[in-house]
Amino acid sequence: MAGPAQIGQLVILNDLSFVAGRSFEGRLYLWALLAILGLGIAAVTILTARLTLRGWISSLRDVLNDPQPMTERPQNDDPQIAQFVGEIRQLLRDLDISRRTATAIRTDETAQTHWSPEMLRRVLDSELPGSEILVVSNREPYIHVRQENGDITVQRPASGLVTAFEGVMRACGGTWIAHGSGSADRDTVDDTDAIAVPPGAPSYRLRRVWLDDEEMNGYYYGLANEGLWPLCHITFSRPIFRQSDWEKYVAVNRKFADIVVAEAKQSDPVILVQDYHFALLPRMIRERLPEATIVTFWHIPWPNPEVFGVCPWREALVDGLLGSSIIGFHTQLHCNNFIDTADRFIECHIEREDAVISVGNHSTQVRPYPISIAWPPPPLETLPPVAKCRVNVFERWKLAPNTILAVGVERLDFTKGIPERLRAVENFLEMYPEWVGRFVLLQAAAPSRNVLPLYQEVEKEVLMLVERINNRCGREGYQPVILSVRHHEPEEVYELYRAADLCIVSSLHDGMNLVAKEFVSARDDEQGVLILSTFAGASRELMEALIVNPFDARATAETINQALRMSPSQQTERMHLMRALVRDNNVFYWAGRMLIDAARIRRRRRIESVIAVVSRRATGN
Repeated sequence: MAGPAQIGQLVILNDLSFVAGRSFEGRLYLWALLAILGLGIAAVTILTARLTLRGWISSLRDVLNDPQPMTERPQNDDPQIAQFVGEIRQLLRDLDISRRTATAIRTDETAQTHWSPEMLRRVLDSELPGSEILVVSNREPYIHVRQENGDITVQRPASGLVTAFEGVMRACGGTWIAHGSGSADRDTVDDTDAIAVPPGAPSYRLRRVWLDDEEMNGYYYGLANEGLWPLCHITFSRPIFRQSDWEKYVAVNRKFADIVVAEAKQSDPVILVQDYHFALLPRMIRERLPEATIVTFWHIPWPNPEVFGVCPWREALVDGLLGSSIIGFHTQLHCNNFIDTADRFIECHIEREDAVISVGNHSTQVRPYPISIAWPPPPLETLPPVAKCRVNVFERWKLAPNTILAVGVERLDFTKGIPERLRAVENFLEMYPEWVGRFVLLQAAAPSRNVLPLYQEVEKEVLMLVERINNRCGREGYQPVILSVRHHEPEEVYELYRAADLCIVSSLHDGMNLVAKEFVSARDDEQGVLILSTFAGASRELMEALIVNPFDARATAETINQALRMSPSQQTERMHLMRALVRDNNVFYWAGRMLIDAARIRRRRRIESVIAVVSRRATGN
């Protein structure tokens, strides 16, 4: 049965049909009337749509341009806006799906551009305007040490993390939160336990956290370095897990979370959490700063689920990391291992195509970001040309002018493969006796975690092998291996790189290994050969190096011989390609990629915030 409106429409149509049917003039009248009605309806529809959407579009624009978070903002009350919510959500999903393509395009563009501190600052200004940057790590970039005579000196630790991030913080500014480990650290901070660094040219703030011996023994030496370090590096050293260590690890992560929250001046800071010491920290921060953008970078390998599954607190560690907005690893393999681990041990939803893990209402992106070094490396600013560096090193170590010099630069750590390197050198001198008397390995080794039994055993083994090789192959005035166990400043290390004929990196398992990239960056003469372990992440990038399996001493010895016989032109060709890669994919590019991805997440969150508010208001909920 027709309703009143339909009956009225039928009457009008009947009247129009009657008029049209009576005369030609009537038919013209009908067409004119219909045209006028059509134009009027179209105009009203367009005006209504524009008025309806104008406030909503204005709100979206304000949110995207406003660096401050937006949780509630007055919206247009017209319920017609609700119909656009589903379409906008689909658009956001489409944008996420196309992320890899956009990243590839950006990579192609930036490959032609020299990433520098100035470019990183421009990225921050354009992508994260007004954002607060906080970095959290265990190791601090500057250590104040009191000498026996009472003087205070500043040391820069031998750490790949510090090497990489120090250049970033100089460019970004902000606050670096770290454990104050130096004997004079307390004497040099202000009343907020902070100090401006670098010394002499401060550009960011170092906020020190104080840990007592019990906390250090449980959190750092215990769970982090006797448990997680050997677990993730798979160097056949059995990890040790103690309940007391876990309790200290939780407590120290909570202490750092309290300080991060206290230091944050904004409700949505960008927080860059560094390494395996703070697996629980992202979730702890997320609970108290839900709008923060948390980027966690895991600087060591992530093993497969079977290996990680032996950890008694595997679920808590994975869940803690998934409080991050982004989790970064050095390689795609480590990303895949982490996703598989999450899939195995916790309740979550995984979008493998986009590498996104969701727990509850929070999603975490898992991305590969191969870390690098600053370009040009700061130590080169004060060093002389390669020829002069070689003269200085040869005089300092009393080397004969015809010496063929190989260098190794590591912490005394069982993952770095120093004993394996020494065995390869021993094999080399036995297999190629013509090099005896000319070949010298100068091994710079920084003391590391020497309170732990495993590290003490490595140091004893290294000392034993050095003594054996020198007794077997050395003679008056000649030692084939020179071992220097102490802290080496960056300028001294780079001078070694520039003086050497080859650099040997024989890691048994490494996330990246920045020594390989440092050696390449030091050789502006485009000479020298890099021997690189296949188990270092850098081997995926520096493919012009001579790649070796450090467990195969004989094959490594043959590779040393190959390196020493490589022509200068071949050295130049290989070094030129490796230097171009390190230059283009430097640490500022590494940080820029993470910050651009963080900015995208912040924009998405703000769009979704607007959509949620509009949806609630449109539906009356």
